[in-house]
Amino acid sequence: MPSKFSFVYRLSSIVIFLSSLAFAEAPRVLPAILDSIPHEPTHFTQGLFFDGKDLIETTGQYGESGLYRRTLDGKILDSARLAPRYFGEGSIAVGEDIFYLTWKAKKAFIYSRKPFKYKGEFRIPTEGWGLTYWQNALLMSNGSDELLQIALGGFYVMGSIRVTDAGKPVKNLNELEIVGNTLYANVWQTPLIAVIDLPSGKVQKYIDFSAKGREIYRNNPNIDVLNGIAYDGKYLWVTGKYWPQIYKIAVP
Repeated sequence: MPSKFSFVYRLSSIVIFLSSLAFAEAPRVLPAILDSIPHEPTHFTQGLFFDGKDLIETTGQYGESGLYRRTLDGKILDSARLAPRYFGEGSIAVGEDIFYLTWKAKKAFIYSRKPFKYKGEFRIPTEGWGLTYWQNALLMSNGSDELLQIALGGFYVMGSIRVTDAGKPVKNLNELEIVGNTLYANVWQTPLIAVIDLPSGKVQKYIDFSAKGREIYRNNPNIDVLNGIAYDGKYLWVTGKYWPQIYKIAVP
């Protein structure tokens, strides 16, 4: 989705703080940042996940959306680009396939996992935002408080999960990463990652990147919002749109 970055980091720290608390009743925790690696500052990050030791990233913006396989030191091993009429969003690998959402086209693309090669496409019922895989189904966010469960065989909606914080809906759920039955979800227009219990959909806490985001912005005023979460089996790796680094953090 298009950025509203000015709402988040280009306002005063007081406004950022208040916007972060507008819906958040679950406790907030600061990320324990352990390390960082380079990230392409030209990548408008929409999806991020590990495939073995490689990172797979999908990017957005019309005319700039693409799929990338990269090493931790930043070497691009493989890539594919979407047609300029598509705005790329989140992605996930399942089996030998990578599924790559688009924003408003109500379409998702299928690529072979290695090497990247177009295999097909399917319709999605709403806008596509974030994507992961849980309990034998694709789990998709669309900017609302609802996560859609999409069957791999036929790509129909087989269920949904509402995300709440103290009984209140949590909207703007974006990029997703699953760890067991815990879902990590960027909350668009905030510096927060919601930590969500599945299948209940209840937010347990938020990882708060507001302080780190302000620090990054001071040195990189053209960056955009926090977006991108990957799990390597032990640690989370987090970045943002046009951020120059990907941060390795302890799983809270």
